[in-house]
Amino acid sequence: MRRSLKWLAVATTIGMIFILIGGALVTKTGSGMGCGRSWPLCNGKFVPTHITAQLIIELAHRLISGTVGIMVLILSIWSWKTIGHIREAKFLSFLSFFFLLLQALIGAAAVKWGQSGFILALHFGISLVSFASVFLLTLLIFEVDKKFDAEKLIIDKRMGRHIVLVSIYSYFVIYSGALVRHTKSSLVCRDWPLCINSSPALPSNMYEWVQMGHRTAAALIFLWIAYITILAIRKYKHQKIIYWGWIISFALVCLQVIAGACIIFSRLNLYIALLHAFFITCLFGVLSYFLLLYSRNRHNSH
Repeated sequence: MRRSLKWLAVATTIGMIFILIGGALVTKTGSGMGCGRSWPLCNGKFVPTHITAQLIIELAHRLISGTVGIMVLILSIWSWKTIGHIREAKFLSFLSFFFLLLQALIGAAAVKWGQSGFILALHFGISLVSFASVFLLTLLIFEVDKKFDAEKLIIDKRMGRHIVLVSIYSYFVIYSGALVRHTKSSLVCRDWPLCINSSPALPSNMYEWVQMGHRTAAALIFLWIAYITILAIRKYKHQKIIYWGWIISFALVCLQVIAGACIIFSRLNLYIALLHAFFITCLFGVLSYFLLLYSRNRHNSH
């Protein structure tokens, strides 16, 4: 396996993380209209004259997204040709570029015509699918040289069901979190974990429903991953990828919950909010890898 392909894969994975964090930064700082209703140009110009902080953030996000998009395309084609014999490689190659392109088109549409918060919340989730595809493609490239071997894993049906269902559910949690940002519901409840201003009654408006819906979903995934981690510790001590993978997942979901609470206590501190996005990105990557392992395990057992 060519070393240059590995370097490209690692650099592209890191670049995808920058896209995700950059998108969260654009939303958190209200920089979505930093370049006006112009796309891909900024205020209709190659080099804008009136420079603002919002313009710099939005333009930097566009430049990084464009650069990484080219890297993803090169990685997809190169991987297709080089490791296309691996069962998952071609599918992931297609998926990584397709969803990155879809994410870019939704972003462009939001700039040109505007979109509701419910549509814009899809933007982060679609970017996550592209990131996960690039991340898994990178792992496949390194697997070829047997730097780590995941082919001998045995995952029982019980663990397999948990992997599939919690991965699907995590996407719902991610969407609900993005919806909090895009509907500007982050500080509608200034207490944590409950929303005291609506207690003891149910949430009284859409913003409180969005905020408390996300908190409830986050609490459930925390408890679910804690339970799966206990199962992994009890039954998968000799399968280190599963054992340590779930321990890492539990650590990430703990950090995610702590960051979510700190966002409220700090009254929307930008750096904590970006960490919140980073932790969920890492968690989704690990869960996606579990899906790949389970898919491969089922294929090998038939």
